[in-house]
Amino acid sequence: MDTQTALFQQHRQRLFGLAYRMLGAPADAEDVLHDAWLRWHAQDTAALDDPEAWLVSVTTRLALDRLRRAKTERAHYPGPWLPEPLVDEDAQPVAETPEALLERNQTLTLSFLTLLERLGPDERAAFLLNEVFDYSHAEAASILGITENTCRQRVHRAKARLREDRPRFSVDARAQQRLLQRFVAAMQQPTLESLQALFAEDAVHVSDGGGVVAATLHPLHGAERLARLYLQIAHNTRLQPLRYSMLTLNGAPALLAWSGGTLTTAIWVEGDGEHITAIHALRHPGKLARLAATVTNPPADASLQ
Repeated sequence: MDTQTALFQQHRQRLFGLAYRMLGAPADAEDVLHDAWLRWHAQDTAALDDPEAWLVSVTTRLALDRLRRAKTERAHYPGPWLPEPLVDEDAQPVAETPEALLERNQTLTLSFLTLLERLGPDERAAFLLNEVFDYSHAEAASILGITENTCRQRVHRAKARLREDRPRFSVDARAQQRLLQRFVAAMQQPTLESLQALFAEDAVHVSDGGGVVAATLHPLHGAERLARLYLQIAHNTRLQPLRYSMLTLNGAPALLAWSGGTLTTAIWVEGDGEHITAIHALRHPGKLARLAATVTNPPADASLQ
């Protein structure tokens, strides 16, 4: 491996983490890295004082351009747009301290990436560079080609917006897994009462079918409405019950629902420890295809594996 390639590979995981958090889609992040590599390959790297800064700048700007186009497209997306998951081995960052690793994982969760969709592209880029990747306001401003004061304002607005929309509760992976296991048990012997007991009174359901498969086109609110929705799903699949498996996606437990050998839904939840406060259902077949390819042995029965 030549020196130029070795340098790019040395920083590749960090660059991918930045591009993926910007775009919420692994394929788009890989496209950005491909374009960054082409520019890197054409660059006289020996003349660079700081190769990492150059690579981060180019990757950020490429991702920002792509995100601006994506935002226009997502404005016409049929229903809510949810990020595409990373399988666990792809989601692991480079070796870090336990504290830094925890912070990185928290900013990689699907719930956090969904929250980032509330930000405009410029705010998102400034926030990620400053708050997640630890660049100073001056460094982030240089990367983005703006003044330090403008960068500071964008980060401040982003933090305020995220603070308003953050979940009121934060539970660990074990608590999330228990909520998912209770959800599976309720779906296997569904009643309105057992399903309603899963959800907080102000729980919200968000589903992404991309206009390709059946999905709710707007977020649903309230325990009873969510219970009726999932009771109907259980009724519709009674002749071929859904089978479930658990998988770590983006560093947190998620539930995969299978019909036959087809992955139909990836589900992740937020909760208060006792009840589900938000449930996200990714149903877009295109987004599920890469995920399904990583699971070589779908569950053979309806029990949670």
